[in-house]
Amino acid sequence: MSTGVSLVKRDSFGCESGNGHVVAAQASPCDELFIRTQPTTVDRPCRRKRLALAATILGSSMAFIDGSVVNVALPAIQRDLVAGVATVQWVVNAYLLFLGSLVLLGGSMGDRFGRRTIFIAGIVLFTVASAACGFALNATALIAARAIQGMGAALLVPSSLAIIGAVFDGEARGRAIGTWAGVGAITSAAGPVAGGWLVDALSWRAIFFLNVPFAAVTIALAVAAIPNSHKVDGPQKVDWPGALTAAAGLAALTYGLTDASARGFAHPFVLCAIGAGLVVLAAFVMIEAKSDHPMMPLDVFRSRDFTGANLVTLLLYFGLGGAFFFLPFTLIRAHDYTATEAGASLLPVPVIVGLLSRFTGGLTSRFGSRALLTTGPGVAGIGFALLALPLVRGSYWTEFFPALAVLGLGMTITVAPLTTTVMSSVPAERAGIASGINNAIARVASLLAIAVLGIVFVWSHHAALSARLDALHVAQDARKTEMLLEPRAQPGTAAGDAGTRPRTPAALAQADAIAEALRAVALVAAACAFAGAGIAAATIQARK
Repeated sequence: MSTGVSLVKRDSFGCESGNGHVVAAQASPCDELFIRTQPTTVDRPCRRKRLALAATILGSSMAFIDGSVVNVALPAIQRDLVAGVATVQWVVNAYLLFLGSLVLLGGSMGDRFGRRTIFIAGIVLFTVASAACGFALNATALIAARAIQGMGAALLVPSSLAIIGAVFDGEARGRAIGTWAGVGAITSAAGPVAGGWLVDALSWRAIFFLNVPFAAVTIALAVAAIPNSHKVDGPQKVDWPGALTAAAGLAALTYGLTDASARGFAHPFVLCAIGAGLVVLAAFVMIEAKSDHPMMPLDVFRSRDFTGANLVTLLLYFGLGGAFFFLPFTLIRAHDYTATEAGASLLPVPVIVGLLSRFTGGLTSRFGSRALLTTGPGVAGIGFALLALPLVRGSYWTEFFPALAVLGLGMTITVAPLTTTVMSSVPAERAGIASGINNAIARVASLLAIAVLGIVFVWSHHAALSARLDALHVAQDARKTEMLLEPRAQPGTAAGDAGTRPRTPAALAQADAIAEALRAVALVAAACAFAGAGIAAATIQARK
């Protein structure tokens, strides 16, 4: 760990609080902290550490980049399966639902039954589900397979991180984390571009089939090189009641919010789903409060800093998850980008985060976490706000690039102090579970963002399109199909042929309405980021 060693402090885990590593944009904020808190006791020595590291990098990378790659493919999936916007939302949310709600359970299972065992089980489940996604003949089958994929990811992600912490110690652990983070930064940047190219050149199904050979290599490396490891003082029981209620509550809440975009909040079904979700989530809190082995111990939230850091995470990653879901969709549907171009358009965020994070880590020890957690989300909020400005239509370098560059800078400023705050807000022996909770909250934030901002997107689109069709004097009885966000491409149209579609006045009105809907989403995301900055200023304690 190289930069600024003389200027940074070392924490109780022997690592620098001012992180000198690059950061992968698609990873959760406290992944490195989770690795550092793992005990180094293993069932037998690891004699092939490089191969073990390669296996964990491959496994975690598949799960980390899945969301961004699938986002780029959504318009093609929507067209091919003749799906509505709510259905497309569930293609992503089915994955996030089980990843976010079960990732803490997956970590507990690794501690209890062995990290390598759960890691390989997660890879197998993820791979079988990936193949099922590729073969899916309809949207229902795809969503079901994506849900299983999320379950697999919830097993493999925490286990892959824990394996790195168990296999490596001392300076070797720091180098391993640097390698893991560096590869993660590269895959975060290259994943959406490569995924977009596969969609354009082959099919959206190729992005799922590609997981199969990578998974086969990962399993072979894991069997050959990774020793099994357990947490000696880990839980003797797995918190199944907590996991099931968390998943059920989030599922009902997300379903109600997603359906509200079409039916409205006054619809009885929507009210029942949202109400049931809130009741079940309240039951989850009660279960965790009374459990002797909770997957989310509530006592860590007694720390004001920890609560504040998690609220900042929730709000900032809410905006980020929503923006990265709707931006590729808008670029392809409204601005006629190919999937490859849409993937490449996202590059400023992972590139800036990857390049600058190693230099901004030392700022935490110099200025303090509160100052940076106020500044970082504020800068990110400016990036979201720039995305909402009605500048030159379809001009990437004037409308999208500046916003994404500022957003990337804001995220870079935020990640290191967020990790430091989580680490220092709880006793050393609770840092592992604290980082796991923060990572779960980041993933649940994206889940809720797609559901809630889907309402903003659809309602804003319909309002903007109605106004434009009024200006074109389109009769009311001719508007039903125009009000839908489903594409009506000609049979045989390829994913990359968007630019060849005829641009009638009604089609232009539709494109403008989609662009207007993205601006509404960006404004809400900006408000959340600014709120996160305010919460950081109010809750994080100033430290000398």
